[in-house]
Amino acid sequence: MHQEVRLTSYSHGGGCACKLGTSELAQVLAHVKSTTTDPAILVGLETPDDAAVYRLTDDLAMVQTVDFFTPIVDDPYDWGRVAAANALSDVYAMGGRPVTALNLVGWPRELDFDLLGRVLDGGSVVCDEAEVNVVGGHSIDDPEPKFGLAVTGLIHPDHIVAKTGAQVGCDLVLTKPLGMGIISSGIKEGKTTPETARRAVEIMTTLNRAASEAMTEVGVSAATDVTGFGLMGHLLQMLDGRVSARLSATAIPVLPEAYELAESGVLPGGSRRNREAAAGLVDVQELSEQRAAVLFDAQTSGGLLMAVPADRTTMLVDALRARGVTEAAVIGSLVEGEGRVEVTP
Repeated sequence: MHQEVRLTSYSHGGGCACKLGTSELAQVLAHVKSTTTDPAILVGLETPDDAAVYRLTDDLAMVQTVDFFTPIVDDPYDWGRVAAANALSDVYAMGGRPVTALNLVGWPRELDFDLLGRVLDGGSVVCDEAEVNVVGGHSIDDPEPKFGLAVTGLIHPDHIVAKTGAQVGCDLVLTKPLGMGIISSGIKEGKTTPETARRAVEIMTTLNRAASEAMTEVGVSAATDVTGFGLMGHLLQMLDGRVSARLSATAIPVLPEAYELAESGVLPGGSRRNREAAAGLVDVQELSEQRAAVLFDAQTSGGLLMAVPADRTTMLVDALRARGVTEAAVIGSLVEGEGRVEVTP
C-alpha cells in the first residue's frame, strides 16, 4: 500500500465519511423545494431513497444518482475503483441496472496528472466490470482531490426497490462486513496493517450487482446500501419512524481490526456525527464501546441492507451465496415500534 505520494494526506477525511451528516442535510434541504408536479417522477426528494427514478415508458424508467469523495486510500488506481463501485451501488440498491456514467473530478494542479490518469483508469475498470459505459465527465482545479461518478441506470417502474417499504416481520440481511470507515482512517494515520488494508479495498471494490440481482429475484420489501451514515443511520431511514428493529451484534459481520482500531481511538469524524445524530433512537448500552462504534461507522461502498419477508429469508441467503455473496448475514428483524433500534450482544 506504500506510495510515493500519499493521496490521503491531501484530504481532511476519506470516502463517505466526508458526507454532511443527517442533521446538517436536514437544515440544508429545508430550503429546497421537495414537491414535484411531473407524474413521471416516481422517486424524488420526498423520500430518502438512494437514487431518483423517472418513468420513460410504461415498462421502462431511468435511475439517476451521483457520488464522489476525497481519497480513501493512497493508491490512485484503488481509489478510482472504490469510488466507482460506490457510485454504482445506489442504482443497485434500487434494483436497477446502471448503463452509463460521467466522471467527476477535482484535482490540485501541483499534483501529478499521471496520478489522476490512474484514478480514472481504476474507475474505468470497475465500470467495464459492471458493463457501464463512461461517456464523459467534468473536472475542476481543486486543492483537495475528489473523484466520483454521475450514474444513469434503467429499471422497470413496477420493480423499484424503495428504502422505506419494510414491514413488521421482515428479517434484515446485510451483504458486506462493516468497519471500512475506521480501517480507512487507520490507513490515513498509518495504523492499519497492509493485510487488512488490502482486504478492505477488496470489499469496497466488490460490486453490489450480484446482491441486487439476488434481491430482485427473490423479492424484498425494502433495501438500501450502507455508506456514509453507517449501518444505524441507513437503518433508521429504512425504519422511517413506522417500525423498529432488533439486531444481534454477534450476527453483524465486521472486519476484526476495526474493533482494535476503534479501541485505540481511530474513528472518522463522520462516524462520530452519525452516533450523535442517532442519539435516543439506538440502544447499544449492553455493548462494549468499540462494538458500538462500528455500528455507527461511516462506510464507503458498503453492502446492501435488505428487509425481506421472513418466509423468503432462506431463499434470499441461498440466492446470495449462489452468486458469490458469501459474507451475507441475517442480522436482525423488524418489530412493532416507532423507528427505534435495539442491539443486543
